[in-house]
Amino acid sequence: KIWRLNLEDKEDQFDSLDKHTQWGIDFLERYAKFVKERIEIEQNYAKQLRNLVKKYCPKRSSKDEEPRFTSCVAFFNILNELNDYAGQREVVAEEMAHRVYGELMRYAHDLKTERKMHLQEGRKAQQYLDMCWKQMDNSKKKFERECREAEKAQQSYERLDNDTNATKADVEKAKQQLNLRTHMADENKNEYAAQLQNFNGEQHKHFYVVIPQIYKQLQEMDERRTIKLSECYRGFADSERKVIPIISKCLEGMILAAKSVDERRDSQMVVDSFKSGFEPPGDFPFEDYSQHIYRTISDGTISASKQESGKMDAKTTVGKAKGKLWLFGKKPKPQSPPLTPTSLFTSSTPNGSQFLTFSIEPVHYCMNEIKTGKPRIPSFRSLKRGVSLIMALEDFSHLPPEQRRKKLQQRIDELNRELQKESDQKDALNKMKDVYEKNPQMGDPGSLQPKLAETTNNIDRLRMEIHKNEAWLSEVEGKTGGRGDRRHSSDINHLVTQGRESPEGSYTDDANQEVRGPPQQHGHHNEFDDEFEDDDPLPAIGHCKAIYPFDGHNEGTLAMKEGEVLYIIEEDKGDGWTRARRQNGEEGYVPTSYIDVTLEKNSKGAVTYI
Repeated sequence: KIWRLNLEDKEDQFDSLDKHTQWGIDFLERYAKFVKERIEIEQNYAKQLRNLVKKYCPKRSSKDEEPRFTSCVAFFNILNELNDYAGQREVVAEEMAHRVYGELMRYAHDLKTERKMHLQEGRKAQQYLDMCWKQMDNSKKKFERECREAEKAQQSYERLDNDTNATKADVEKAKQQLNLRTHMADENKNEYAAQLQNFNGEQHKHFYVVIPQIYKQLQEMDERRTIKLSECYRGFADSERKVIPIISKCLEGMILAAKSVDERRDSQMVVDSFKSGFEPPGDFPFEDYSQHIYRTISDGTISASKQESGKMDAKTTVGKAKGKLWLFGKKPKPQSPPLTPTSLFTSSTPNGSQFLTFSIEPVHYCMNEIKTGKPRIPSFRSLKRGVSLIMALEDFSHLPPEQRRKKLQQRIDELNRELQKESDQKDALNKMKDVYEKNPQMGDPGSLQPKLAETTNNIDRLRMEIHKNEAWLSEVEGKTGGRGDRRHSSDINHLVTQGRESPEGSYTDDANQEVRGPPQQHGHHNEFDDEFEDDDPLPAIGHCKAIYPFDGHNEGTLAMKEGEVLYIIEEDKGDGWTRARRQNGEEGYVPTSYIDVTLEKNSKGAVTYI
């Protein structure tokens, strides 16, 4: 049905259609703005999802940080699926931008142009009709005026013709004027008739042909706008419906990742990661500390027999004698008379051995002056301890046997891979060298010699490293394999019921467990050594039992046998080493993982390491 207008309200209806078509275009642009904001939401949503995934994705900087547990792997798979999901949201935004928003903006521009053209045609048709009406109206008015003039001329002629006093010339003149006016009226009548017929034709054409055609075009334009909106509505939904299968696959991937979580496998990984290879400690035997109660200890109870046998009371050595520590070991400090100027001389110990003593008076006096200001030269204990720690880190001796074996095996595998790369590179260089020797124009064989030498050195270095690590690995595997046999050795008795030193520093009569005193010096003591001696011996805060033997070749460490009992005088500070002391006063550091520590309850900061 074509929009139709009544003749009396044509202007109002045309303005109404103008407003309606403008509203349609405004509505189209409003929907385009809605789609644009939806696209921005989708883009921001996808961007935030990608930032979220990037934030929680693991940093693959090292192999140790790679996910191992199934729960971690599942979470990272979920992150990957979420990243794909974000990609689909971007696809939705791109589809809407291209299929909906872009199409709407192009159509809106074309629609505005078409509407403007139709409205201009309608206005031109209206203006042409108005012009025809004005021409017809002018001819009508002119015809009306000429008719009135003709009537006046006729009345004037009749009056003169009936007047007896009028001359014949006046009558003839009036008659001519009447004929002229009558002729003018007839011409205007014909003009008016022609203009009227033309206007009626144009008006009929305007209201039945031109305006209906323009309104029909406006109607078709508005209908196309409605159809375009309908298509964009469907495209808006189809943009998201197309990605629903892929989004469903992403969600299914998340569900599969959740189903892949295996708690038993994760638990086994934890067991494998922290498996130390240690066996549970055995029962502690009874330690008799009551035997020193029956002794009478005083300043004058040191018998001559002990002095003659060259032995010294352990409690007196540790507690009252305030013996100094020489770096990591016990350095005996003999009691000597005041220093006198003397030169090099030989002194004998009670057991017949001889040693040299240097005593220089100027040095003595200088050291006395230095000691007056209470200077303290730092101990080398921390330095030696650091060197030992570095050596321990190289062979992983600070780790439990099982963990050490894994680390060594990983290192050997890496070295073998590097060795294979170097070998392949060497083979390639040798082949290239052969080609250069056969075809000198391709290159100089001597230019490859430095690279070959470097590759050969790298291969030798890697083989040495592999051999060294394999030796450490064999040592660990040997210890792990024979650990059960060693623990049941019958010749290891780390505690005795009589003749051993207690943590409080008591002594016994057992000659094998008694602390021997240092050899008596008959010469003068050089006080230069005092500057490198530590303070009084640290009190024992507990005891430990050696689970594995330790050779203690490094300076500052203390060798121990499996099953040997030592006193703890300093806890592990977090570096894997514990400071211990033998019953004979010898001190040093032992690996914490090699001992079973038991600290006294009343010791400050006591912690048990197993």
